[in-house]
Amino acid sequence: MKATIVYDNTTARSDLIADWGFACYIEAGNKKILFDTGGNGTILLQNMKTLGIDPSVITEVFISHNHFDHIGGLSAFLDENSDVVLYVPHSLRGVRHARNVVHTDKAKKLDENLYTTGELENIEQSLVIQTEKGLVLLVGCSHPHMAGIISTAQQFGTVYAIIGGLHGFNHYDLFKDLTLVCPTHCTQHKQEIKLRYPEKYEEGGVGKVIEI
Repeated sequence: MKATIVYDNTTARSDLIADWGFACYIEAGNKKILFDTGGNGTILLQNMKTLGIDPSVITEVFISHNHFDHIGGLSAFLDENSDVVLYVPHSLRGVRHARNVVHTDKAKKLDENLYTTGELENIEQSLVIQTEKGLVLLVGCSHPHMAGIISTAQQFGTVYAIIGGLHGFNHYDLFKDLTLVCPTHCTQHKQEIKLRYPEKYEEGGVGKVIEI
């Protein structure tokens, strides 16, 4: 699996644009997935172009929750490629122009090696991807309690890595059994996580590539 951050508050390269929000391009087997879409469609598409990512190759779009900094680029992306399966939380309605819109409310298998936690605490779902090393957990902002996110994901296997926004998360012991942690976007305690788990920590930012 290969994950490339295409939208984040910080950037790993000077030729990419940082902005408040999050999106990640994931290559897993024959799947090309866009996880969230940032807050601005123009910035999302520009970063993708700079990174050499063609919107037309994406087969699935997964939206974690209905906040502007995660769905703001969706319309612009669908203008480029509407031939996708769009996974959205059960509470997010009115989405159009995608080939197939799938609303999710409970934890379940979406496709081969692809799962959702379902919409936890009526606000946010997380994406779970099975890899040879274990589960990779993609989170938007982690508004639901992290213990609930991880325990829900664990019904599909052992969580190996977590990538995404961790908001105010500070129950650091929950990460003791993980191998990789990449905090992005809204994470308030990056330095504390880095100090606690220097061997697990990966810095995020637009252009960051993580291969698992």
